[in-house]
Amino acid sequence: MGIEVQESPPVHANPVRQAKPDEHLGDLLTVEDVAALLKVSKNWVYEHTRSRGTPRSDRLPHIKIGKYIRFDARALRAFLDKKCRPT
Repeated sequence: MGIEVQESPPVHANPVRQAKPDEHLGDLLTVEDVAALLKVSKNWVYEHTRSRGTPRSDRLPHIKIGKYIRFDARALRAFLDKKCRPT
């Protein structure tokens, strides 16, 4: 009984390209980004992410990542389109 030796896969000159971490999160905006886009202060943006008796549908859609707040650009656009439509 001999010992079988498995060969390791060949090393290619051009390995398969892996996505960079920020390529999939390119649509996340910071508080500063949103404030600049809406031409409002950062405090206004923070205030409109808090609940304080405001229905969730009236707050800016956001994501909490630890202590940081981020905004999905598509969700923000949909929120603004909904708010700007005549009822």
